[in-house]
Amino acid sequence: MQLCYTNCSNILNIMKRFKSYDTLRIFDIVAAEMSFTRAAEALHLTKGAVSYQIKRLEQELGFAVFNRQRGRISLTRKGRSLWHTSQASFQYLEQEISRLKERDERGITIGMSTYFASRWLSPRLMRFTSSRPHVGLKLQPVSGIIDSNKAHIDMAIRWGDGSWRDMKVEPLFECPAIATAGASIADKIETDGLKESISGLTLLHDTEDSTAWIDWHRVADLPYRAKHDELVIPDPNVRVQAVIDGQGLALNDSLVQNEISEGLLFQVSDVELSNYGYFLAYDHGALTNPALKDFRDWIISETV
Repeated sequence: MQLCYTNCSNILNIMKRFKSYDTLRIFDIVAAEMSFTRAAEALHLTKGAVSYQIKRLEQELGFAVFNRQRGRISLTRKGRSLWHTSQASFQYLEQEISRLKERDERGITIGMSTYFASRWLSPRLMRFTSSRPHVGLKLQPVSGIIDSNKAHIDMAIRWGDGSWRDMKVEPLFECPAIATAGASIADKIETDGLKESISGLTLLHDTEDSTAWIDWHRVADLPYRAKHDELVIPDPNVRVQAVIDGQGLALNDSLVQNEISEGLLFQVSDVELSNYGYFLAYDHGALTNPALKDFRDWIISETV
C-alpha cells in the first residue's frame, strides 16, 4: 500500500507541473482501448492526430507512457501508474459534476432557524412557491454558525450584526436586539432596578463566542462581568421558552411580539442593539445559480 501511495503521489506531483489536460484525457482513452485506431474512432480524430498528441504528452512528461512494438502498444510501468491515477481523477470529476447537476435539478436549500421560518417566512412563502413552481425549494433547519458546504446549504438566513467573514452577507431587514425576561424576573427588575439586578441574573447566549451581551452592556453603560452560570442555547425557540420559564435574560428580537402581547415575555429595558437584524449569507459567486438569485430577489422584495 505504501508503494502504491508513493507512486500515485509522484504522478500527481508530475500532473501539477504540466497543463495538457486535454491530452491526458486522450491518453486515458488510448490506454482504455489499447489501440490508437479505436481511440481515434471514439474521439472522432485521425489516428495520426492521436499519435501526435501522445508523443507531445510523453515529451512534456519526460517519460514514455506506451511501448510500441510491431503495430501494437502496451503501457510502460510509469504509463500504467499514470493511467490508474488519471482514471481515478476523471472518475471523481465526473461524479462531482453529476452531483452538482443533481443538486441543481433538486433546486435550492435555504438554511434558517425554525423560529424565523415559522414567525416570519411561513406566512409569505406561498407567494414564492405559487409564482415560481419551477424552483424546487428546501428549507433546512439550522441554528448557530454553520458551514454551508458541509450542510449542503445554498443560502442561510441569520440574525445578528452581519459581521460574518468568508461569505457574502446582505441585509434583509432590521430587527434590533432587546433584553427580555419572564414574569418573575421582570418583577424582580421592576422592584430592584435593572442596574442592581442584572449582575445576579443568568444571561442566555446563542453561541459560546457571542459578544451580544457585551455589546448590549456597553450601549446600556453597564459593566459586563462574565459568570459561570451563563447558558448557551443556540435554538431561538428553546431560548424564548427558557426565558418564559424564568431561566434568565435573553436578547430577542421583535418576532417575539406575540409573547410580549400575551404577557409571557417582558422587555426590561429600552436599550437595544439597533445594528442587529436578519441577513442573507451565502458563498461568493452563489448567485450564478438562477434559482438562488430568484429566491434572493424575492425575499428582499418581501421586506419593502
